[in-house]
Amino acid sequence: MSRSVRTRPEGSGQALSEAYDTALLDLDGVVYAGGNAIAHAVESLATARGGGMRLAYVTNNALRTPDAVADHLTELGIPTGADEVITSAQAVARLIGEQVPAGARVLVIGGEGLRVALRERGLEPVESAEDDPAAVVQGFGGPDLPWGRFAEASYAVARGVPWFASNTDLTIPSGRGIAPGNGAAVEVVRIATGAEPQVAGKPLPPMHRETILRTGAERPLVVGDRLDTDIEGAFNGEVDSLLVLTGVTDGAQLLAAPPQHRPTYVDADLRGLLTGQPEVTEEGSGFRCGGWTASAGAEKLELDGEGAVLDGLRALCAAAWTAAGDGSCGLDGGKALARLGL
Repeated sequence: MSRSVRTRPEGSGQALSEAYDTALLDLDGVVYAGGNAIAHAVESLATARGGGMRLAYVTNNALRTPDAVADHLTELGIPTGADEVITSAQAVARLIGEQVPAGARVLVIGGEGLRVALRERGLEPVESAEDDPAAVVQGFGGPDLPWGRFAEASYAVARGVPWFASNTDLTIPSGRGIAPGNGAAVEVVRIATGAEPQVAGKPLPPMHRETILRTGAERPLVVGDRLDTDIEGAFNGEVDSLLVLTGVTDGAQLLAAPPQHRPTYVDADLRGLLTGQPEVTEEGSGFRCGGWTASAGAEKLELDGEGAVLDGLRALCAAAWTAAGDGSCGLDGGKALARLGL
């Protein structure tokens, strides 16, 4: 992927599962939602794997172990081994292991996923700032994590102990709605200490490095539903990305995306792995994809034509991103998106 400013989604004459050797898949909003498989996910992933594409599941959630995630996916009908799951806990454990002595104690503020990842790197998880830790690590600990754990982290960090965070996602989806994520917990310790943690998870390079080291991917494709983690992570890793519209990103957010949030490809769901991608071409002062033509007016985006909804969205992306250049598009795309039912 070029680091030049992307001004339109790209086309592909091959199915994406043939053009790339490994799919680096986000989980929530891509493979499942609320613990249940998203429509078309199970069969699409089975077909992609059957055609030779390797699958790896990449999550910022440091609470569950790779074994637990693999078991969940297998129960959903997606046979998965623990070695196919990469977590932010693994990425942050590697980051810590590179900076502290072998066998060092690490104060854990989080769940079992962190403890397992630290032991894998030969580090010793401890529970108190009085245990003489060489580092503090913070990861999502679930809704029952006691408030006193944040105080324990603050005591150690205030003494100058290096502080690490698995990720800084402010929110996390749950079956009842949006809940505070690890980033919200990190803010508690930041406010108490004035310190800044080293962060490993998406969209930062340590997480991408972990996925490549564990998968050996040579032509990876990041597949995600979030612009600020999945797609930005692909941008930072200089690899291509597929945005699926089964999660948090809507059409308006996509049109307004700054360069680091613009995916290589856009599709409705994971069936997009099994097909090529239509080309977006310039036509006069606008852009054409399928039966749609989109252009940028003085104050709003214009859309004309008919055909597949996704083709219209791709054409609109080209008009919006070209008009925005290296910034965010501020043109009104509401009427055009409404015409597409988005």
